[in-house]
Amino acid sequence: MEIILLKDVDNVGLRGDVVDVARGYARNFLLPRRLAEPATPAKVAELQKRDAQRARHEAKSFEEAKQLAETLGKLQLRFDVKSGPTGSLFGSVTPTDIADELWERHKIRVDRRKIGTDSIKRVGYYDVPIELFADVTVEVKTIVWPEGGELPPEEEMRAQEAAEAAAAEEAAAAEAALLEPGEDTRPVPAAEPELAEEPQPGQEAQPGQEAQPGQEAQPGEEPEPEEEAETAPAEEPELDPAAQADDEHE
Repeated sequence: MEIILLKDVDNVGLRGDVVDVARGYARNFLLPRRLAEPATPAKVAELQKRDAQRARHEAKSFEEAKQLAETLGKLQLRFDVKSGPTGSLFGSVTPTDIADELWERHKIRVDRRKIGTDSIKRVGYYDVPIELFADVTVEVKTIVWPEGGELPPEEEMRAQEAAEAAAAEEAAAAEAALLEPGEDTRPVPAAEPELAEEPQPGQEAQPGQEAQPGQEAQPGEEPEPEEEAETAPAEEPELDPAAQADDEHE
């Protein structure tokens, strides 16, 4: 479904963009919150005409872009916004907000698609890059000020942000050093001592154990021949002398 964005929407587009989104996403989220409207042919033609008019005020050559960069480099934009106690904004400052501020207050037209920043969601001091022409980019100082509150001096706040970023990098590096690639960090349970078991009759003997009687020989071993028991020759029974004499008389 084609729609026209009425406000900047992260990961979708900027205000005035004609984008194609899922019908359910448009009907259930964008349209009810007045973040977009259906893209009719008349409204699309009106947007194209407006974009053409705005393009006339943008830099059309390298020399014009250099002059405009000098002007923008001296400016400082300020947005007073509502924020929470931790500095998070109740909303955001978008590239379209920056482009509108430049036009309304300074009559300078820039292409909001060439403002190199995501939506700003915290109070603070920012250097917002803007591409004016090929190889011509300028950073515009931008302050996001808490409405009804105060900000620390710029140098102090930037030093604090740098310290926090360095601490986060050190913590991440320390954690990465402890975890080697492919290393299992789970604790290894202590091995329990193995108890030697005597093989039962009919079981194979374990390596290093002698086979007991009745056990099968290990592969590659020849069973030892069993020793044959020596048998004594049977003795002839002794005859009674009287019986022997009778035999002879007969």
